[in-house]
Amino acid sequence: MATFDEYAAAVRQLSGQVRDGERGAAAEAERRRRLHAGVDQLGQRLMVQEQRLEQLGQAIGVAPAGPASAAPAGAAGSPTPVPAVADDPAAALEEARRLADEADGHTRHVEALGQRPELLPTWSPAARAVAVYVACAAVGVLLMLVLVVASGVGLVSGFTLGAWVCAGLPVLSFAAGWFILGRWGRPALATVDPPRFVPLGFVICVALVPIAYCASLLVVRALR
Repeated sequence: MATFDEYAAAVRQLSGQVRDGERGAAAEAERRRRLHAGVDQLGQRLMVQEQRLEQLGQAIGVAPAGPASAAPAGAAGSPTPVPAVADDPAAALEEARRLADEADGHTRHVEALGQRPELLPTWSPAARAVAVYVACAAVGVLLMLVLVVASGVGLVSGFTLGAWVCAGLPVLSFAAGWFILGRWGRPALATVDPPRFVPLGFVICVALVPIAYCASLLVVRALR
């Protein structure tokens, strides 16, 4: 027959096991609560990412490919493989957070690219405008030389040549530069029109074509 001491020891042992079980259950409940909170937070984060990707797609004229488009792409456009961590919910949640961080990095990179224009993206707006207007004026100069040659052989009258040199070609060169800056000098994510430096462009185009014409006359006279 068990003594009272043995009975008391058994009770204490059982009580300890119950307390250990309660602590384990509380720890498991806390772990599950944290996992659920982490999943909810990650779900909200993915919703924000999806909305931002849709905005970026609309801004650059690309339709989203669906939920898989939020995942960072690997080689040949295939999704980055996810390690098999489903047996450990905490590890799976951590891996999902890592992929979300990687997706955020790709999104920031796309946003940075979207702030650059398609034309001369690394140039400053002023330098880009000068380059465009000078290039357009150079095309105007080439057309002017064609008209000069045509005038020399009698295909174009002197009045027509003067009108094109003094007004037509400079205005067309300026209009072409203005259009190019507005079309290809505008960042995809820009909310306002880019600066086109209208006075500077007008001066470049109006001055360069007549100056080139005068220079061509001097060259022709020097060769005679």
